[in-house]
Amino acid sequence: MNLKNKTTADRGLCRSEDYSEGIKILIVDDEERIREIIREYSSLEGYIIDEASDGAEALELFNRHQYALVILDVMMPGMDGWSVCREIRKISQVPVIMLTARGEEYDKLFGFELGVDDYIVKPFSPKELLARMKAIIRRSSAAGEDNQNKDRISFAGLVVEYNSRNVYVDGNIVNLTPKEYELLSFFTQNPNRVFSREQLLNSVWGYDFTGDNRTVDTHVKMLRESLADYRKFIVTVWGIGYKFEARGKK
Repeated sequence: MNLKNKTTADRGLCRSEDYSEGIKILIVDDEERIREIIREYSSLEGYIIDEASDGAEALELFNRHQYALVILDVMMPGMDGWSVCREIRKISQVPVIMLTARGEEYDKLFGFELGVDDYIVKPFSPKELLARMKAIIRRSSAAGEDNQNKDRISFAGLVVEYNSRNVYVDGNIVNLTPKEYELLSFFTQNPNRVFSREQLLNSVWGYDFTGDNRTVDTHVKMLRESLADYRKFIVTVWGIGYKFEARGKK
């Protein structure tokens, strides 16, 4: 990692886009020098930075503040990054970038199963990290605005009305159980993203649910039956979980 001291001019960075103003980011890493470098580059772009040196401190900050992005180191004393990410995903879908010295495919797949949005292997280029941060924040902001501005969304002949909780298939209202509706609502507001069964349990049923992963499979099966020809929109990702993938969104 190029972490040598450089002047701001040498880095050639400037705050080129106003969209970053006021956006708050949490950096979690037990290495102070890495936090310092990320903070310097991020601050040049106008981001507001909070820092934590361990998992417990990170969760304490996360529970008190609203963040647009979490940058999270995997290997930390005490609570590691995987455990912190798992706790965050119980209550939030905030974007998470993992930092790690290990680049094995298994580690990456494990991270994506937990709901990690991106994965940076050390040593890394701070400029590349910043570029990835910007891209993720843009996508997350656009998706959030899109969902907030809509109380009705259509995927071909499947229509979900969030305010009334009505669901239509080819113009006909479909009677869903409350949990089927909540599962469909979660899927349609997070399209094309793979969720593990544990993530779905945490997000739809709540982290205090006492059942097991088979509950998700049962409800997915019931929901697919209710959606008739649009059952194909709920795709099984073998070995991981499910995603909602539809064509013809309106």
